[in-house]
Amino acid sequence: MSRSARVLVAMVVCAVLTLAGCSGGGGPSRHVEINDINPKPRQTLRDGGDLRWPIDSLPDNYNYNQLDGASGPTRDVVGALLPFLFTDTVNGGMALNRNYLTSAELTSSNPEVITYTINPRAAWSNGTPITWRDFEAQWKALNGANPAFAAASGTGYEDIGSVAKGSDDRQAVVTFNRTFAEWKGLFSPLYPVSTNADPVAFNTGLAGKLPVTAGPFVLDKIDRAAKTVTLRRSDRWWGDRAKLDRIIFRVCERAALADGLANNEIDFYKIGSNVDLLRRAQSTPGVAIRQSPDRTYNQITFNGAPGTILSDLRLRQAIAKGIDRTAIAQWMIGQIVPNASQHGNHIYAYGSTDYRDNSDALPFDRAAANRELDELGWLRSGPGGARAKGRQPLRLRLAQFAPNPVGEQIDKAIQDQLDQLGVTVVIEPVPIAESQKRLRSGNFDVVGFAWENTATPFSSGRGIYAEPKGNDVRQNYGRISSREIDALFDQGIRELDDTKRAEIGNQVDKLIWEEVHHLPLYPSTGAYAVRSTLANFGAPGFADVDYVNTGYLK
Repeated sequence: MSRSARVLVAMVVCAVLTLAGCSGGGGPSRHVEINDINPKPRQTLRDGGDLRWPIDSLPDNYNYNQLDGASGPTRDVVGALLPFLFTDTVNGGMALNRNYLTSAELTSSNPEVITYTINPRAAWSNGTPITWRDFEAQWKALNGANPAFAAASGTGYEDIGSVAKGSDDRQAVVTFNRTFAEWKGLFSPLYPVSTNADPVAFNTGLAGKLPVTAGPFVLDKIDRAAKTVTLRRSDRWWGDRAKLDRIIFRVCERAALADGLANNEIDFYKIGSNVDLLRRAQSTPGVAIRQSPDRTYNQITFNGAPGTILSDLRLRQAIAKGIDRTAIAQWMIGQIVPNASQHGNHIYAYGSTDYRDNSDALPFDRAAANRELDELGWLRSGPGGARAKGRQPLRLRLAQFAPNPVGEQIDKAIQDQLDQLGVTVVIEPVPIAESQKRLRSGNFDVVGFAWENTATPFSSGRGIYAEPKGNDVRQNYGRISSREIDALFDQGIRELDDTKRAEIGNQVDKLIWEEVHHLPLYPSTGAYAVRSTLANFGAPGFADVDYVNTGYLK
């Protein structure tokens, strides 16, 4: 989905079958323009049925533009409920969503002006038309002028000078003070005026509820006891009628996924790097394995905030050089993908046109890591002993979001590898439901989770690397930034030439490697176990989920 903030998802790691998609290397990857969703015409699908969708936790907040709402489960739910003005396509591009807009055009380049013409049938679920006022209110909430709005990201919105009425209420004219190249990622998802009316409504008004929507489904019920969110097909939807009756999002622990699918409690799950999940799917009747490389990659974030042990750049670099990412990949999935290797880019997804492996800026080198730790004064107590500087031990707290069997294996591998350097790693389990609070508080030294890239990598990634402003860290949970990185983001985000913008993107990626902001591990292969009768759904690759045409074969 298009968005101005990246999605944080629970640790899911690359695994499955035939993929060169896990393979590293110094050059560009193959460009992926496929997905695996069992595509079928609408007329071949039956009308009705439920899609039971497993999620790790219930959303804390259904305002996806707010800090508490910028999560994978929120994204999945609101994708069926709210306007996304452009949809991601299988080739990594973006297409106008004509359910909401009849056009969106660059009507001036100096200053940059985008004119959005709203579909005359588009309306909120309470019957109120979608108008330019909704655009204006969202801009004001996200442009940073009022810090009381706890926005996940203001990128792009902060560059807008005005949002005005066009030829009528159904046209929004957006004028930028500064050029913003990735404007197609803005206003997605779009919320009604009521959500963005004031900081209280924005920050807490959608905690545990979403009363006004504008999609093919509406929110029917949130059952906290059963840990489910139920959507039902909307009677007010003006586009093609959704094939499914309901989508039921159900909290399901990773260890219970295979049993849930086999026992007809859920209808799919993501396999990730769990070989057991793969084998169970292969042996479960009526289940198909669908796969396409996607935008997700796993990583380890370092906390470099002032006063923390990893605020020392040279220490971060030394520790990162002691982590053998290829060994971790091979240990996790080597029996499935013999040539598995590390992921090499923070900005671009593996398989996308602009991906380059820039990881040689921070290569694995255990000898260099040991030498640099010695030079920094972190000395071993004896051969094979733990390191310390004076009386201070070199001890790192690794926050582990649990339960998550795959993440636990990766964390154990990192603990073992750093132990060989004399670095003590203490694993601190944190319930997945508390992951956002732990990240925003900075209460960790290192932490592993997954980032999901987008089709607008500059605008969605900027908040991850931007310099924190007091307690406002956006999505820069490790509090690591640099003026050079900020300057390159500013340059790239204003470069309208796609080729030049990609060159800038790879320049900034090299700097991020050098800063050791976070350490990419390897990309997800996007493998799913899916009920075989489910069509137009499965492994979406770079494309958005098609909530309207997902359904069951007749």
